[in-house]
Amino acid sequence: MPNTIIIGSGSYIPSRVIGRDFFLNSEFYTDEGEKIDKPNEEIISKFVEITEIENRRYIGDDTSNSKIGYEAAKVALEDAKVDGEDLDYIIYASNFGEVGTDGVANFMPNMAARVKNHLGIKNRKCITYDMIFGCPGWVEAMILADTFIKAGVAKTILVVGAETLSRVTDPYDRNKMIFADGAGAVVVKATDEENVGIISHNTICDNGPELEYLRNGGSINKEFNDKKLYIRMMGRKIYEYALKNVPTAIKETIDSAGLSIKDIDKILIHQANAKMDYAMIERLHKLYDVKDYDHAVSPMTIQDFGNSSVATIPTMFDLIIKGKMEGHTFKDKGNIVMTSVGAGMNINAIVYKFP
Repeated sequence: MPNTIIIGSGSYIPSRVIGRDFFLNSEFYTDEGEKIDKPNEEIISKFVEITEIENRRYIGDDTSNSKIGYEAAKVALEDAKVDGEDLDYIIYASNFGEVGTDGVANFMPNMAARVKNHLGIKNRKCITYDMIFGCPGWVEAMILADTFIKAGVAKTILVVGAETLSRVTDPYDRNKMIFADGAGAVVVKATDEENVGIISHNTICDNGPELEYLRNGGSINKEFNDKKLYIRMMGRKIYEYALKNVPTAIKETIDSAGLSIKDIDKILIHQANAKMDYAMIERLHKLYDVKDYDHAVSPMTIQDFGNSSVATIPTMFDLIIKGKMEGHTFKDKGNIVMTSVGAGMNINAIVYKFP
């Protein structure tokens, strides 16, 4: 059975930096629809204290999700030295598709087909799939790619994660300061080399009451009746769910690979909220009875890039492997974890061993 290795990567980080001053003139409301009677400076400072998000990146009005996905994909193909015509599949993870400046989501044609068109690929046997799976979409797309390769139906696959969340956030919601835009991509390929690449994976879907924790809904300002759907988030519920379930899911994935936490060099965790990410990594180590650990094991980009959903992990991977993230490198033949949690609620994790 072949294994799945990453042979190239790329990312697109928008040049437009959105700092805290961008939100000083906002009107903020509670989830119950009451206007918050506090100075915006105080609201923003409290937000930064909890999330550590000082800056985030937004695309300009002249671009789109598929175009930034294309930019990341083009770099990944060049890095992999792969001709797009040789791709068997393109799998594109996003949650809102091709969102226009009007905030309307559009999935027809699908995102993978759009990026194939942007790349100029003529191969009719290059199959285009979209993965809509919440923030864990890119990791799940990697798991799907691994399944195709291990089944022998594909040899080379482009996996993209891109989102433009700046276009789907409620202007009256404090949570709008979490979200950002960005894209990341990798090319994966089949190899006969043993015990390399994706050596274990794990996916959990809790779709009972958890279904309401992250969803689309109208503005929390009841007088702002524009009929658009925005990201609605039950922050406390998500925090409690993630802290309870994500560390266990990661441990199951590491254990199934026949490894321990001390064998893991890096944990690329979805950049959702710094406080939550720190807590999940700490809880994971506690499951292995490890109290003291090097916090560099879990790199963080959220402070400068914000939460770009499906793009956070492939972007971080690309930056580290290309030496663009100070203080972080991947070890030759080392093991890393890539893991995410998000709308569904869904959790997944991969243990990846470098060749």
